[in-house]
Amino acid sequence: MLNNKQFGSSKSEETTIISRGVKIEGKITSSGNIRIDGEIQGDIFSESNITIGEDAKVNGQINANVITIGGKVSGIVRTKDKLILDSKSNLKGDIFAKILVIEEGAKFDGKCNTGDSIDIGESQKTTEPRAILSKLPINKS
Repeated sequence: MLNNKQFGSSKSEETTIISRGVKIEGKITSSGNIRIDGEIQGDIFSESNITIGEDAKVNGQINANVITIGGKVSGIVRTKDKLILDSKSNLKGDIFAKILVIEEGAKFDGKCNTGDSIDIGESQKTTEPRAILSKLPINKS
């Protein structure tokens, strides 16, 4: 279940809400928190936290300190601190996060890089992670 616990440590008390039924094409940038319950076709950047609601759809890159996904996302997800994939989330894309939490029932298809501090700069270019789980050798003995 999505909650707003992570909003307590944000840089800004302001929260931008993209409601159900709203469709946006283009780049979204905010210094405060963002909650999305609608559809976004484009990149999203926040210096604080982003929550993607259960009915939301995002097609684009997402960058923030803490990201909680409950809906459907296609694109690269970069978080400076923590990424939470709620039980009804569906993520198709690569993950770059210091901490990754995946709840039972969440769907994820992509590459994952965790453990290091991630730069979520808006102009961040896509780079190959140092260690990709899907490319690690498998010990068959």
